[in-house]
Amino acid sequence: MKRISSGSPFERDYAYTRAVVTDGWVFVAGTTGYDYVAMSMPDAIEDQCRNTLQTIENALKEAGATLSDAVRYHAILPNRADWPKCGPVLREFFGAAPPAGTVIFADLLTPEMKIEIEVTARLPSST
Repeated sequence: MKRISSGSPFERDYAYTRAVVTDGWVFVAGTTGYDYVAMSMPDAIEDQCRNTLQTIENALKEAGATLSDAVRYHAILPNRADWPKCGPVLREFFGAAPPAGTVIFADLLTPEMKIEIEVTARLPSST
């Protein structure tokens, strides 16, 4: 088993790892829109969605996978009205063959968080 960290302080503070690789699978934890380089959160949902998917993409790359290897995602948003704005960003990152997806509307850890996404992917050599 391999554990991958993004360096997020949330991983340390809340005892989780960004991604776990085991038995040909990559499980990416719920990821929000922070820019971990600047440690800032953009205001726009589209920018948060983009940062979220970039962090997930980086974790998958370290695991030996890509977003095209994703088989499922769960998105959690506190504001139902923000969901339609995420579609173009999701299409940009997932491309023509998106994974199975589910959206849930619920509160997130802090008020500035507008989206959280978790992903499950299959390593290419395991398909």
